[in-house]
Amino acid sequence: MATCEVCGNNYGMTFEVHAQGAVHVFDCFSCAIHRMAPICEHCRVQIIGQGVEVEGHWYCGAHCARAEGKAGIVDRV
Repeated sequence: MATCEVCGNNYGMTFEVHAQGAVHVFDCFSCAIHRMAPICEHCRVQIIGQGVEVEGHWYCGAHCARAEGKAGIVDRV
């Protein structure tokens, strides 16, 4: 058994996420999202989907990036 690094739950079915050379242990996807998801720099929502990265800044979509003055950003469908 391992302990979730977010909630501290000691659980037999934890899982590991390997990212950027670090190993993270979680007991559920909610805790993984809480710790790992970037936050939109305009509306402050956690970015669960693709998001938009502009000059090292993360936004949930093109609308928020444009609201922060970033030009030439479009959503893809």
